[in-house]
Amino acid sequence: MNQPRIDLIWLHADQPAPEWSLGEVYRAEATPRAVHTLIQHHLPDTQAEAWLFWSPVAGVPDPQVVVDCMKRPGDVWHAGLRLGMAGLPGLIDFVNPTWMFSCDPPVDIEASSWRLSLSACLVRTDVLRQMGGIYPAFKTIDAAALEMGHRYMTRGVFTRHVPWLIGGDISPCPVIIPFEDELRFVYYAYRRWQYHWALGRAVLSGYVSPLPAVWAWWSLRNERKPAVPNPYSHHQESAPPLDARVTVLIPTLDRYPYLKTLLAQLREQTIKPYEIIVIDQTAAEARDTGLQQEFADLPLKLIYQDEAGQCTSRNAGLQIAQGDYILFLDDDDEVENDLIELHLKSLHAFQADASNGYAREIGAGPQLESFSFIKVSDVFPTNNTLIRREVLRKSGLFDLAYNRSQRADGDLGTRIYLSGHFKVYNPAISVLHHHAPRGGLRAHRARVITYASSRASLIQRHLPSVSEIYLAKRYFSARQVHESLWLRAFGTFAIRGSRWRKILKIAIAGVMLPNTIWRIRKATERADEWLTRYPQIPLLQDAKAPPEVPGE
Repeated sequence: MNQPRIDLIWLHADQPAPEWSLGEVYRAEATPRAVHTLIQHHLPDTQAEAWLFWSPVAGVPDPQVVVDCMKRPGDVWHAGLRLGMAGLPGLIDFVNPTWMFSCDPPVDIEASSWRLSLSACLVRTDVLRQMGGIYPAFKTIDAAALEMGHRYMTRGVFTRHVPWLIGGDISPCPVIIPFEDELRFVYYAYRRWQYHWALGRAVLSGYVSPLPAVWAWWSLRNERKPAVPNPYSHHQESAPPLDARVTVLIPTLDRYPYLKTLLAQLREQTIKPYEIIVIDQTAAEARDTGLQQEFADLPLKLIYQDEAGQCTSRNAGLQIAQGDYILFLDDDDEVENDLIELHLKSLHAFQADASNGYAREIGAGPQLESFSFIKVSDVFPTNNTLIRREVLRKSGLFDLAYNRSQRADGDLGTRIYLSGHFKVYNPAISVLHHHAPRGGLRAHRARVITYASSRASLIQRHLPSVSEIYLAKRYFSARQVHESLWLRAFGTFAIRGSRWRKILKIAIAGVMLPNTIWRIRKATERADEWLTRYPQIPLLQDAKAPPEVPGE
């Protein structure tokens, strides 16, 4: 078998490069401008499949280890977390504090991470051509690498931390990013209002002194922001395993008309479900006991649960699931006949552990651009996700803290990500989600005011729930939690519409601000109390037979 051609970019102009058998060797100073110039000069004519950026601080690269990396899931492989890039740049905590990928996985596992270091980084040549390399305006190579990694991850490049890319005896020096480069990172990566918000909050919180902050702002005042590249183009030509055993898991609560529509659509799947488990939480006196007979042609298993709860219901279904894959759906979804097939194709093509799809919602407006392309997933929609069952054995099931609250999916998705498993979001795999006016979390009044409704109303406020704050406190630092609450308070001033509506909303939100702060403080206190009782995360047991269904 032919080895791939991989060129080595040796980031030390004076120290001799090691012998390299996989391709050409180029040398450059470890500065943003020098590396940018090298890429611009050699990229147009290279025949290499990938480029390996390497610095002596990471030791000597092992060609076989590098080749093995390219067999793993991903487009970029690096050892940035092992080389001290975790948590950097700190200024991101003021603009995107509780983004899933702002929480770093353990440094000793293979996992998705944008915090790369060019001291040990393997990049497909096609990624460099489509997405560009590092930007030369940065003062330090580490800050430039962080921006590059963030750009790659957020524009669809599969970026993976592979700790075994470097040897086991590396002790890197602490990475220091000057504040000007931190501010440049935010300026390049985020919107203008977020840039100014981060600068102001950094000063007010004491993260940076006023004088360095003003100097950094002054240095960037006339700097042109680079154009955002188009999303990375993935090639997805792969046949799904036709013999895959897929369990479809559907909790339901007082939504039989929607549920029957979904079950009828599951009849038509191009790859048939191995089993369909419905966990019915409808009150006993209102249950439709004829489902089993009406859908006798389907591999349907019914579980009746007297006490409603989204986590207990899904956990009960998972414990009896016999399939190798679990497809999570909501009872008010509508699906196309190739939903299962598309999910399996996505898993197979990208060597992924979970495939997350898109949920179209009636009246929700156009799809956000950030959800219009394939990327490493920072969501876990339990109304359109296929996952390998064994992944849940490592992550655990749903935390009972969210049994009647929102963000159960975000919590499980975060644990799956932190355990190193690879999640892919694919917008081509879509369902129609009705957001039925009754049943589901609405029965527990957990979704009364949404982000979208608050942006359309003069008086509605989308405040953080107790469960959202609990999730933040479980996985993020105290500063990240604190800044996320400031952002939510600031968000109560936002509205869509005319200038006069925006002025009126600002006035109303200003009057309500003391109450907003009080309500956030009370929710935070309750979240702290939750932390004394939770998490309560059941472990996945070996599959067992479902309980007998009355009347069968």
